[in-house]
Amino acid sequence: MLKSQLIEKLAAENAHLRHEDVEKVVNVILGEIGDALTRGDRVELRGFGAFSVRKRDARKGRNPRTGEPVKVPAKAVPFFKAGKELRARVNGGNDPEAR
Repeated sequence: MLKSQLIEKLAAENAHLRHEDVEKVVNVILGEIGDALTRGDRVELRGFGAFSVRKRDARKGRNPRTGEPVKVPAKAVPFFKAGKELRARVNGGNDPEAR
C-alpha cells in the first residue's frame, strides 16, 4: 500500500474529515516516527510492531565488479519488528509464537 492509498482509505472511512486533514494527520504520524528514530528512540505501536534503530559496525566489503576490498563505514539502520497480533494476522492465525 502506498501512502496516498492509505490517505484515500482513511478519508473514505472518515467522511466527516476533510481529505487535507487526513493527509496532515498521516504526515504528522509518519514524521514523528521518523523524528523519534533519528533521535535513536524506539517507537512501539501495540498490536502492530516496534520501530527501532540498529547500529552496524564498520567492516570490510568487496566491490562486486572488481573484487577489490573497500571500507564500509559504521552506520545506523531502521529496524521493524512485527508484534504478535500482526504476525498472527499475516499467518492467518497459525503463528505459534503469537499464542
